Amino acid sequence: MKNSVTEGSSLPADAALFTIFLCILFGANAVAMKISFTGLGVFTSVTLRFTIAITALLIWAKWKTKPLVVSSLQLKQLLLISSIFFLQMSCFYHGQNLTTASHGILIANVLPFVVMIFAHFFLPNDRITPRKIIGLILGFCGVSLLIFEKSSNGLSSLSGDLTILCAIILWGCNVVYIKKIIKNYHVLQITIYPMIFSVPLFLLSAIIWDSEMVICAPSLPVILAVLYLGLVTASFGFIMWNTLIQKYGATALHSFIFIMPVSGVFLGVLVLGDPFSLNLLGAIVFVTSGLIVINSHAQKTIK
Repeated sequence: MKNSVTEGSSLPADAALFTIFLCILFGANAVAMKISFTGLGVFTSVTLRFTIAITALLIWAKWKTKPLVVSSLQLKQLLLISSIFFLQMSCFYHGQNLTTASHGILIANVLPFVVMIFAHFFLPNDRITPRKIIGLILGFCGVSLLIFEKSSNGLSSLSGDLTILCAIILWGCNVVYIKKIIKNYHVLQITIYPMIFSVPLFLLSAIIWDSEMVICAPSLPVILAVLYLGLVTASFGFIMWNTLIQKYGATALHSFIFIMPVSGVFLGVLVLGDPFSLNLLGAIVFVTSGLIVINSHAQKTIK
């Protein structure tokens, strides 16, 4: 599918507003995860999330007659993507269970910086420039403030933060690989197959490592959190984001991703009562500034 507008051009007003809305939805992911952990084991939560997402996406594919059949080569590529997807989501969920939602969402937003580093070595015409280096330094300064912050309340931990950082490194590998091959896929295929292949592994992990798969009778907030993760972000959100990328290009959309850490931290503090420290404030400033720097550079380069 070809982009209907020039890569790097500004989004129409309605598309820009919808992109902001999606960024806010994605920013709330860590908050929903933390709520789900109050009633479900970590791997049980992720199993339910993607089972719900798969069901919703299959119904949507049937309704819209979207293609699901893949070639043998595509199957091999999808199995590789799925393996990394399983590892990255396992690390992310486990790490998020050990730290605050605010830490989780901010560390998750170093993904563009990780992708930038990998793309420099593995994607043609995607090199790191001096301006990108400034953005990179700003982003990792923000993460450093979080990782070296001493927690006195027991809500965040160094092991949790580092585990999420490992997940983001794996995620970056997947993003760069998908960028190389996505032109040969429908957006639904690249979204749903990693979930389908990973769910049995998540379920097996839940049986092995979740001492109690269901910690207590799930409350309404837990049920709503899992439905949010499965229906809103893992299905609707992924499809809409990838559709917008195919229509308008990654550059235009990525100019808005600084909204994710800001909304995520705000919701973490507001909904979960995450502590708002000077380190957290500094991390927000550094990470969002870094994102703005590297993405404003991308816009200027293309124009």
